Amino acid sequence: MRKMDEMEMAISLKAVKWAWLYTLVFLFIWILFDYIKTGNFNSLAFILLMSQNLIRTGIEKYLKWKMGKDEE
Repeated sequence: MRKMDEMEMAISLKAVKWAWLYTLVFLFIWILFDYIKTGNFNSLAFILLMSQNLIRTGIEKYLKWKMGKDEE
């Protein structure tokens, strides 16, 4: 498999960001819909929503920290 050039990398990153946003909105609407329809809180969808964002935030912070550490 060949390495991606900068344009392909930018396109791929943008696609991943849009997919992440779609999942975020979808899960939020699912939680809201279930709560309105049944009156119960959908904990599985909420756990997925929160864990997805925690993992994304954690990985971003780790990679930024690692990149800063490499520059020294």
